Amino acid sequence: MARYIDAKCRKCRRVGDKLMLKGDRCSTAKCAVERRNSVPGQRSVSKRRSKMSDRGLQLREKQKARYIYGTMERQFRKIFGEAERMAGVTGDNLVTLLERRLDNIVYRLGFADSRAQSRQIVRHGHILVNGRKTNIPSYIVKAGDVISWREGSTKSEYYKVIAETIEDKVIPQWLEIDTKKMVGKVLALPKREDVELKFSGKDIVEYYSR
Repeated sequence: MARYIDAKCRKCRRVGDKLMLKGDRCSTAKCAVERRNSVPGQRSVSKRRSKMSDRGLQLREKQKARYIYGTMERQFRKIFGEAERMAGVTGDNLVTLLERRLDNIVYRLGFADSRAQSRQIVRHGHILVNGRKTNIPSYIVKAGDVISWREGSTKSEYYKVIAETIEDKVIPQWLEIDTKKMVGKVLALPKREDVELKFSGKDIVEYYSR
C-alpha cells in the first residue's frame, strides 16, 4: 500500500498554508510554516511566490484536501467519484464523505491529536464501531454509529492520557461523546456549514472537470 513518508511539514510549506498535520505542535513556535515560510527546495532568499495559473490554484486546493485527510491521489479520486454520483452539490458531498471517514471521526472526537495519529490508532485495532473492531481508516460511518475503544486498549498509557485530557477537547455538534466512558456517537451526517475548511470544494470540482 502506497503511503507518504516525507516530512509532513513540507506539505504545509508546499501549499503555503498551515494544515495542522501535527496536531498541537502546529500551534507552537516549532511549526515549520512559522519558522520557514518558503516552498521546499526554494533557494531564493525571497519568500514571494510566482503568480499561479487557474489550473495551479485548483491543483493546490485539491492537494490541500488530500494532505489534510491523509489520502493518496487514487483514493481521493475515488471519493470524488462517489461525491459526483450523490445527489446535491459535488463539493459539499466531497466534504461530507471525507468527514465521515473513521480516522477523521476518531480525530474529531478527541481520541487523537492529529489525523495521522488517529489512522494509526484505527489500524492497530483499538477502535470499535457499534461494538465491532474496525481497523480500516477509510471506513465510512453512518448516523447513529457508536465509536468506542476496545477493552484491551483501555489499559494502555496512551488511553489513560487521552481520558485525562478529553474534557478539554472541543467536538463538532454533529458528534457527541460520553467523556466518562470514552464513547462517541455520530448524531447526524456532517454538512458543509458544519466544517471549517482550509480548501475550496468548488476549485476541486473544477480541477477534475477538465
